[in-house]
Amino acid sequence: MCRNIRVLNNFEPPATEDEIEAAALQYVRKVAGMTRPATVNQEAFDAAVQAVAEATRTLLDNLVTRTPPRDREVEAARARARAAERYGPRDAN
Repeated sequence: MCRNIRVLNNFEPPATEDEIEAAALQYVRKVAGMTRPATVNQEAFDAAVQAVAEATRTLLDNLVTRTPPRDREVEAARARARAAERYGPRDAN
């Protein structure tokens, strides 16, 4: 589950709210050990996602870096190259 959490710091443009929420959801799913909580646990699950998202926003807003911002397209191309090396080229189907 956590392999879907991506680095969000030091990108241009900065991480979106959707990216922050997705990372928070993946984190809570991993910690809880479930992708969909039972109805009785839904409120606690949703509250945890919101708390983690807020902590993530705070962290990203307060981190200081001296390196230039990364380009999303360049990072995506690198990830595709690593995947092709690991799993082979994708079929054109």
